[in-house]
Amino acid sequence: MNIGFIGTGSMGSMLIEAFVQSNALLPEEIIASNRTAGKVQRLAEAYPGLRVAGSNLEVAETSELFFLCIKPTEYKAVIDEIRPVTRPEQIAVSIASPVLIRHLEGVLNCRIAKIIPSITNLVHSGASLCIWGERLSPEDRQMLDSLMSRISTPIYLSEAFTRVSSDISSCGPAFLAYFLQKFIDAAVEETGLPREQAIRLAAEMTLGTGLLLTSGAFTPEELRRRVAVPGGITAEGLRLMESELGAMFPNLIRLTHAKYREELEKAEARLAGPPKDEQKP
Repeated sequence: MNIGFIGTGSMGSMLIEAFVQSNALLPEEIIASNRTAGKVQRLAEAYPGLRVAGSNLEVAETSELFFLCIKPTEYKAVIDEIRPVTRPEQIAVSIASPVLIRHLEGVLNCRIAKIIPSITNLVHSGASLCIWGERLSPEDRQMLDSLMSRISTPIYLSEAFTRVSSDISSCGPAFLAYFLQKFIDAAVEETGLPREQAIRLAAEMTLGTGLLLTSGAFTPEELRRRVAVPGGITAEGLRLMESELGAMFPNLIRLTHAKYREELEKAEARLAGPPKDEQKP
């Protein structure tokens, strides 16, 4: 199967690396394009057999399935470029949350899916958020599920919950890493604990906590209660966190949703009009 990638920035290259390293795809099955050709060339050097496309058009022409790994602001130009060569039997997968399924089904004649990956997929872990377009057949969905299962746990959701789900699964690693960074910095600065040791402790704690939660042994609330002995040190720490952080998380969700609505309005404006080749002179 020929799999294409239009865009090999942070997420595009991450997906390619994850698929190849997990043996979900062979390099020979992949063709990729980027406006900076050197980025694709570096991937081809790392994974011999991966084909460097001369244009986005070449990716769309030669792929049975292709991923649109580009910024929302770039969708209009890329769609105008590839639209003439897309085919009804093809599948286009968008990874941009503000670009809706209906936007793409309105301008491309192929089958559409939206899959939001996470940096955690690079180590074949974490979730991938899957939203299916109406044109996808059960076989298409099964194929995409099988592909994404090699590098993640596919989670199926309504497009209405894309933003908040992305906050947790895709933005979450950065948010959690920031929390851990501050925790590590404070431990080092206040006690003199060697930084390398603090990083190792935080990393192992995060891994173990994730395993406890994904195993189904605990919910977050149950885990908190299990660790925090009433009147103990953990309970005191949690009391401080509740006081200091209580309003932060609702504010975080409001902020990300406000930014999402802004980007969604821009995507609507760009993609709602007729394709460039149909506009009147």
